[in-house]
Amino acid sequence: MEVDLLTFGLMVLTSFFTLINPLGTMPVFMTMTGGLSSNQRKITALKAVAVAFITLIIFALSGNMIFSFFGISVNSLRMVGGFIFFAMGWDMLQARLSRVKMDKKNEIHEYVDDISVTPLAIPMIAGPGSITNAIVLMGDAHTYSMKLVLVGGIGAILTATFLILWSSSKILNFIGETGNKVMMRLMGLIVMVIAVEFFFSGLKPILVDIIQASH
Repeated sequence: MEVDLLTFGLMVLTSFFTLINPLGTMPVFMTMTGGLSSNQRKITALKAVAVAFITLIIFALSGNMIFSFFGISVNSLRMVGGFIFFAMGWDMLQARLSRVKMDKKNEIHEYVDDISVTPLAIPMIAGPGSITNAIVLMGDAHTYSMKLVLVGGIGAILTATFLILWSSSKILNFIGETGNKVMMRLMGLIVMVIAVEFFFSGLKPILVDIIQASH
């Protein structure tokens, strides 16, 4: 029996909100944009969400074909995401993420472009989980109406993500520079733990396949 549009739409919204987890991304965003102005943080959040949206739509439309063409798997993507997260968490633990030259306009622009793409858009917002979810749900969307609901659902969750990240500026102003550094180190530990989980969740299925193939 075909899933009706309302049920499918609710599944899209709940699954993407859980996997993207904008509330979990917010502290990392705050620590990485601590040296930027409120307007620059807004631009960074907007770029990150836009890149994540484009990435998710591309994978939703052609993800299986891309993975097959390059001979890669979602598990490999999880392992790479783990490496990126770990390196980022280590820098946060050392309070190095905010130590960026902000003297020149082009340096600020370059920094915003860098962090808005990696790690904010990929793999934090458009991570292995949300990419896999986009591919699977697009496969389940048998009608054009369901496909439009999927694209609209992704857009709605990413709009909410942008609003949450943008509002984090008020929190950053409230806690001040010292609070920001303390939170950066704390979040660094958490991000490194997430990185380990990412890495081993990708490594385990690969090892299982190798062991099964050897028998």
